[in-house]
Amino acid sequence: MEQLEKMGEFFDARLDGYEEHQLTCIEGAEEFYPFTAQQLPKEAAAKILDLGCGTGLELNSYFAEGGEGEVTGIDLASGMLQALAEKFPDKKLNLICGSYFDVPLGSEVYDCAVSVESLHHFTKAEKVPLYAKIREALKPGCPFILTDYFAMSDEEEQQYRAELLQIKKDQGLAEDVFYHYDTPLTVNHEMEALQGAGFRKVEIVRNWDHTYMLRAWK
Repeated sequence: MEQLEKMGEFFDARLDGYEEHQLTCIEGAEEFYPFTAQQLPKEAAAKILDLGCGTGLELNSYFAEGGEGEVTGIDLASGMLQALAEKFPDKKLNLICGSYFDVPLGSEVYDCAVSVESLHHFTKAEKVPLYAKIREALKPGCPFILTDYFAMSDEEEQQYRAELLQIKKDQGLAEDVFYHYDTPLTVNHEMEALQGAGFRKVEIVRNWDHTYMLRAWK
């Protein structure tokens, strides 16, 4: 097994081919990025929180289709954020290099939160407090749109997590550092995490193979 890479370093090292990889190697990506963008408020007064925004593949469609909202994007990969800023120099972007687990999000700030293909690296226990923080950051009645990759069974979910723990043990890696290794939850466990964080309604919007869109309402 190759040495695991820290999350931000992993993505920055693959910046040049990142967008092509995402769009050609993930089933349904050419559909789910634009579809996700269509769920975001387009008004100029709208404030949108994008967690793990990367180079902004969903924002490509959002801005192309007339979206005018102010986007706060959080990502661990500084190179990805720089590429995003260079793509949209005339848009209202507030880009933060850091972990969305650590960055303060405020209270009742955003009209919508979104995350695409980013949150499948964390446990249910890690996600519940994060989702509670996202919920708190949303204005009343506003949604969190989650488009992500999911495990198809409890056994698959458990296998991914066991593999990561064994690899970290074998490689002597720190427990409190995020390394790139996919450990998706099942859709049911993801919905339970959102409900446990206090979202009043969680629904499946649609799916593309292993990628599902969930919408959680504050």
